[in-house]
Amino acid sequence: MRVTLQEILGFKKRGERFPMLTAYDYPTAKVVDEAGVPLILVGDSLGNVVLGYDSTVFVTMDVMIHHTAAVVRGAKRALVVGDMPFMSYQTGTVTALENAARFLREAGAQAVKLEGGEVMAETTKALVDRGIPVMGHIGFTPQSAYQIGQRVQGRSIDAAEKLVRDAHAVEDAGAFAVVLELVPSELAKLITERLTIPTIGIGAGPDCDAQVQVVSDMLGLYTDFVPRHAKQFARLADDMRSAVTTYSESVREGSFPTEENGSSLKD
Repeated sequence: MRVTLQEILGFKKRGERFPMLTAYDYPTAKVVDEAGVPLILVGDSLGNVVLGYDSTVFVTMDVMIHHTAAVVRGAKRALVVGDMPFMSYQTGTVTALENAARFLREAGAQAVKLEGGEVMAETTKALVDRGIPVMGHIGFTPQSAYQIGQRVQGRSIDAAEKLVRDAHAVEDAGAFAVVLELVPSELAKLITERLTIPTIGIGAGPDCDAQVQVVSDMLGLYTDFVPRHAKQFARLADDMRSAVTTYSESVREGSFPTEENGSSLKD
């Protein structure tokens, strides 16, 4: 059976930390799911780590639906969250409802994620009231990177107080969890203690209820840029490069393919 919202909330109540990872395709989702990760985010970060853009703002709804559907086919147990891309929800409640519904109806996701705190509270509530589970996202919000820059959010008193208000606004609007990205550890801890919904940290210190990483960073697969908050638990880019080199040499020297890799005519 697939993980439910109640199970995710149960982790928080029991003080049980849990992982979340991104996935963007069927085979990766299958592996992440089989490893027991309860939450998979199909992040618009695929714009960077899969499609090679320098920003997530280039990712469209059609692209997100395409990749989310592939992840849903690969993950049989994890709760799959579709990341609502730039301008798929910011222009009004009706647009947000239509696009969020596409994630559930066309891609098979069980929830959506959208960026913003107080400014997105009304939209979040509208989705939740109509049966669409929502994960919030505050702190550094990549879709606003051109405006706010790539930096830690909430370091000043005023900024920290705003993030606390954002967190409560997300919870009050009915979100089942909230991502805290690039937030000072002390502030993330404070927010985690105050909320009844799980906080999911990325670059927000060790005291959040859960942690999320971009799977390509975690596996050492995407090496164009390695964030400070990421840890490479493997170095798959090196392994792939080595395998491709060995394959190329085998073809050139004639050791691959062999008769075992082909078939023969019948007698």
